[in-house]
Amino acid sequence: MKIKCNFCNGKCIKNGFQSNGNKRYKCCVCQKRQQSDYMYNACKRSINQEIILFTKEGLGIRSTARILKISTTTLLKRIVSIARSIAKPIISKGKTYEVDEMCTYIGNKRNFIWLVYALDKNSKNVVSFNVGKRTNKTLNRVLDTLKLSEAKKIFTDRLKNYRYLINEELHSVKRFGTNHIERNNLTLRTHLKRLNRRTICFSKSLVIFMAVLKIYFWI
Repeated sequence: MKIKCNFCNGKCIKNGFQSNGNKRYKCCVCQKRQQSDYMYNACKRSINQEIILFTKEGLGIRSTARILKISTTTLLKRIVSIARSIAKPIISKGKTYEVDEMCTYIGNKRNFIWLVYALDKNSKNVVSFNVGKRTNKTLNRVLDTLKLSEAKKIFTDRLKNYRYLINEELHSVKRFGTNHIERNNLTLRTHLKRLNRRTICFSKSLVIFMAVLKIYFWI
């Protein structure tokens, strides 16, 4: 039986036995040692894909950990690890975008936080997002990305901050201009419980919140 490396997909050769009696294999490429089968579910090759699936379906941390039969600590580490491996999408030049904000909580319901993101008006893909207080600095992280891509037009709501951050020729606040992103907000709140307005499932950590959004938007 040919064994492929769990880390680099290289060829593995036999390398003795583990303390539990299972055969041990060594990768010829990255030199890492591993087993062909693991008793703990978190070590299985398919676990990351299952974590991605359940995260995008809106399951909470404890629900996902229960279904996959792994610890919540392991799950949180794995979510952060998956998110770090995701590359930010390449943005095409001369596109039209919609930008909007969503309010949620981090840690407790007195700690308001805002998700700001940009949606490509044609493809409906999220091209950039940021999380923070409702300030110019938070908005600019998203808007600067769009400006660098030489955006054709940026549609927003009537939040006054946008008037000072986007050139008048580029900016538009016309009626129905943000229809797509407003509808996407509803989809987000439906799919991710942590974004619901009345919920006890809000995120306890900004790092995990950012990681979950990265997985949801870009995988």
